[in-house]
Amino acid sequence: MRWRLMLAWLLAGSAGTVWAGQLVVRVSDTNGRAVGDAVVTLTSATAATGVAAAPVTRYVDQRDETFIPYVQVVRPGDRVVFRNSDGTRHHVYSFSDAKAFELLLHPGESSPPLTLDKAGLVAIGCNIHDHMIAYLLVSPARARVTPSQGQVVFAHLPSGKYTVTVWHPQLRPGQAPPSEVKILATEADAQRADFALSLIPDPRELSDREHVDY
Repeated sequence: MRWRLMLAWLLAGSAGTVWAGQLVVRVSDTNGRAVGDAVVTLTSATAATGVAAAPVTRYVDQRDETFIPYVQVVRPGDRVVFRNSDGTRHHVYSFSDAKAFELLLHPGESSPPLTLDKAGLVAIGCNIHDHMIAYLLVSPARARVTPSQGQVVFAHLPSGKYTVTVWHPQLRPGQAPPSEVKILATEADAQRADFALSLIPDPRELSDREHVDY
């Protein structure tokens, strides 16, 4: 009798457990080395992949004449603040359709918050230091940026058909962002997707012929 009660209790507990699907995406280059700073986007025609959230403020620092982070994903309505942690001034700008702006920041200054209200890619540069480059991808979809290990995980996915797309700022010109379709048959399903990207050299590592310190 006791074991029957215990079995009934276990079954009742497991009935309330919701198992969600998982997708692991690994990004490497054509030599098999892990690729960081790749944006992995997940879209679905059968399930809402966007996560409703209140707007937040993101930060892009300028340190050692480098934008940090190099690539960042934000949602429409989020704000971005640029901070100058260097001992030289920076002239931050973007001519992108998603957001155009110009900011002159002296050492220690921060910009007022800029609202990113339009989806798209915002390419950022510095008019004083040509090697300073960064990207903001404004997207309502579920998206992750790969760390240096080149792998991201999407968890808690309902069953359905998903398109996985990978973008990187160093994709070769004319190369379309690769994509792959994955199907999670059940909410407990787990899938993997592996991408090998053909990348150009990192432009930030090129010498700045017009480098000027103020």
